[in-house]
Amino acid sequence: MQLQEAREQLQKLQSQMAAYRHAQGLLSFDGSTTAPKNTTANRAKTLSVLGEVSYKLSTGKDTVDLLEYLDARKESLSEKEQRQVFLMLKSIRFMQKIPMDEFLAYRRLLVESGDVWRRAKEQNDFASFEPYLEQIIKTKKRHAAYEDPAMDPYDYWLNEYETGLNQKTCDTFFAAVREGIVPLLQKVQSREQVSDACLKGDFPEADQEALAYYLMDRLGLDRGHVGLATTEHPFTTSLGSHFDTRITTHYHREDVSSSLYSVIHESGHALYSTGSAPELAYTVLDGGVSMSIHESQSRFYENYIGRSLPFIQSIFPKIRELFPAQMEGVTAEDFWKAVNRAEPSLIRTQADELTYCLHVMVRYELEKQLMHGDLKVCDLPAAWNALYQEYLGVTVPDDTRGVLQDMHWGGGMIGYFPSYALGSAYGAQILAKMKESLDVEACLAKGELEPINAWNREHIWQFGCLYPPEVLLQRVLVAPFDPGYYIRYLEEKYTEIYGL
Repeated sequence: MQLQEAREQLQKLQSQMAAYRHAQGLLSFDGSTTAPKNTTANRAKTLSVLGEVSYKLSTGKDTVDLLEYLDARKESLSEKEQRQVFLMLKSIRFMQKIPMDEFLAYRRLLVESGDVWRRAKEQNDFASFEPYLEQIIKTKKRHAAYEDPAMDPYDYWLNEYETGLNQKTCDTFFAAVREGIVPLLQKVQSREQVSDACLKGDFPEADQEALAYYLMDRLGLDRGHVGLATTEHPFTTSLGSHFDTRITTHYHREDVSSSLYSVIHESGHALYSTGSAPELAYTVLDGGVSMSIHESQSRFYENYIGRSLPFIQSIFPKIRELFPAQMEGVTAEDFWKAVNRAEPSLIRTQADELTYCLHVMVRYELEKQLMHGDLKVCDLPAAWNALYQEYLGVTVPDDTRGVLQDMHWGGGMIGYFPSYALGSAYGAQILAKMKESLDVEACLAKGELEPINAWNREHIWQFGCLYPPEVLLQRVLVAPFDPGYYIRYLEEKYTEIYGL
């Protein structure tokens, strides 16, 4: 085999693999959005067939021989090709350690588990979800042991979502954040609470949908390549990210802010995904490099942009146009204070910036216990309720608003949650770096987000998965990561809102 021929085969192989990911992703997206309730078995069968073909394509002798041939000649490859070969070999060597029957059985389990979770949440029925979560936890432990029997299984999965992340790093980070957040929250709670009455009422779904599309346009999404759907738990999925990304939301008629901020959050994910350089399309470099970097973008747009006073002032005329009766007598500043109200609450996705990380810490502590065998799945609801009382001082009334509120565990995403908190902290330092060369406040005051998007595209989005997350972050910040930026941002913001 000649080197040029091998390089061409590498691109063809990635294109084939991208096609299978596209088909599988589209089926999964359909299952979470518009598919009829009783179609899970049909979808699971199709995904199983596609999964088997993908498994054989990924781990087959021809694929392995090609990648090993290229790896042995990596000094002759471009930077992008070297990274492609590295990522593909890493994935394949992991998959090779899992028997195909077990790999496919786990894929079927996740399809079924996601469907059971949705029903369990709707019916407040943790018992029906419990056996699926037990199997997921067992499988995650077993798969981690296949890769490295000596490694802590939870460290393994944390590292899969964010290269280099482990419990020691998480513990240090969360300790620093908690040390800053708890005293600040106590100060806020000692002051008169700001009103969020303008967010409550009856907000028709059709008008909320109009607001959602307006926000997508204002944020700079190309609706020719980014779609919007509804689902139980909002998420974003990329189907060939540069050309087809889908975001979702859930409309709550009684609270206009819920969908408003889920749309902005998911739009941040979509901006990152669709911002990859076009030449990365249909390769393993397309899309975001890690979940913490991804969350740095979603949380950046949700909070640092979306909850800022200048942004609220720029979109408030549209809000008032869509909801004239509900917004009668309400000013943009009233709305800004309302969406930044800091108060311990039940639901993570609706939590304010100040208490948000406490929600993530609950999940992190529970995941550690589950993965180490210190907590049985059957005892998870009680443990959840106890930590919510300890960390946030709130009483959980039912499992629907408690342990069943997030879709992640039903989707096998053990180790994902710390990414939300890390991403939030990354975002604060990214914003500080951005402000060194861009007048962010002036852009927001004018309602012009393109300069902000252009900065993110230049420094983060265009690279896709080309650089490991720690390398990308160092390139962006030109300094070590420092959670102090996050704490100072929160202190400044809530001092202004609550007059501390």
